[in-house]
Amino acid sequence: MTLSIHRLYSFRRCPYAMRARLGLLFAELSVELREITLKNKPTQMLAISPKGTVPVLQLIDGTVIEESREIMMWALEQNDPQGLLDTAVLSQAEALIAQNDNEFKYWLDRYKYADRHTEMTQTEYRQRGEVFLQVLEARLTKSRYLLGDSVTVADIGIMPFVRQFAHVDRDTFYDLPYPKLQQWLQNWLAHPLFLQAMVKFQPWQEEDEVVIFPSNPE
Repeated sequence: MTLSIHRLYSFRRCPYAMRARLGLLFAELSVELREITLKNKPTQMLAISPKGTVPVLQLIDGTVIEESREIMMWALEQNDPQGLLDTAVLSQAEALIAQNDNEFKYWLDRYKYADRHTEMTQTEYRQRGEVFLQVLEARLTKSRYLLGDSVTVADIGIMPFVRQFAHVDRDTFYDLPYPKLQQWLQNWLAHPLFLQAMVKFQPWQEEDEVVIFPSNPE
């Protein structure tokens, strides 16, 4: 199958989809956006990605990229004007993102949905998640961004998950002893590209006109 433009299936509030959209924005790439609803996933998406999770990027040549980390990396490999794939720290960035995805996300999910995971209290889940927050705080005590004084793929790959953790209980999060992390998150929440990544679009339907991201918000 040949497309006229890369096509992204996305869900606005999903942190994985957020990082994919941020990668595209930092790469200054435009795609056709198909915003989905999780309760009514398009058959077109399921046909190319049966696992049924977002984000899914279908390239012009039909190639399908199903993992958010791979979408970020692919986008920035096409164009990286701000140097997010700095080779000097890229292996560190990949390791930190892996720690986020494999360890922090586990505790984040249980903290957010503690009523579904009754083995521990919500406070205990939060404290387990804080182990990773402490790693980030230590890094941000030394530099403006996670891996130095310039933004890298680690920042955009991890920020959506810290945001989700913070939003479980904002008052509690901002009372925690992580001032550098809190400021880093606040800076990202106000960042023009993050605001652009979070523009709302109507869920895609087959008869709709093509929606180009980043543009044409509803």
